[in-house]
Amino acid sequence: MPTLLSVNVGLPKDVPWQGRTVYTGVWKQPVAGPAMVRRLNIDGDGQGDLNGHGGEQRAVLVYQIQSHRHWEQHFGWPELAPGSFGENLTVDGLPDDEVCIGDRYRIGSAEFEVTQPRVTCYRVGLRLSEPELPALLVSHHRPGFYMRIITEGLVRAGDEIVRTAAGPGSVTVAEADALLYLPSRPTARLRVAAEIPALSPGWRQSFVDLLASSGTAAKPAWPAFRPCS
Repeated sequence: MPTLLSVNVGLPKDVPWQGRTVYTGVWKQPVAGPAMVRRLNIDGDGQGDLNGHGGEQRAVLVYQIQSHRHWEQHFGWPELAPGSFGENLTVDGLPDDEVCIGDRYRIGSAEFEVTQPRVTCYRVGLRLSEPELPALLVSHHRPGFYMRIITEGLVRAGDEIVRTAAGPGSVTVAEADALLYLPSRPTARLRVAAEIPALSPGWRQSFVDLLASSGTAAKPAWPAFRPCS
């Protein structure tokens, strides 16, 4: 049974980076006790760049302890603390090559829906002092993923994670990430990914644009979702 190991939050702050100042919320710290998950955020959490992070479609970022261990071994790092990759939920299980876009999960009294892989933002490289890390997350097929909130509720470390619904099309997080960022893009899988109702509008538009450039049309998005502001 997948398990929630840690709930991590942090508010944005100014951080020096390559000769400039970056306003970022990528520094997250574990919460002691239960945390309230709301439609746009976990209480006590925030994002510095709302163009690429946060909002309804990216309310919560998930990363796996197995990926922590992978990068510790890859870079020769000591054991990393929960939240080191800017994730809100550090989990045991839920690998990127098994979790699918549109899967729904119940954790504590909250329910979530997987909307997209992590954006390959330089801020995770800033956080861990590895500028190449965003590209490596893609090439190693370990991006992590965002979820939207279906039902607000309380979550805490130790909660079991129960899948309540499977996403249509069986497009895994790792596959969706590769479809956008890697050069080999099977048109049929692009079409399937673009038609998943839960896929965030920004990623869907990227897939629609890729299909249009290949001369293949995609169906309209499900109208219940709206872009983040």
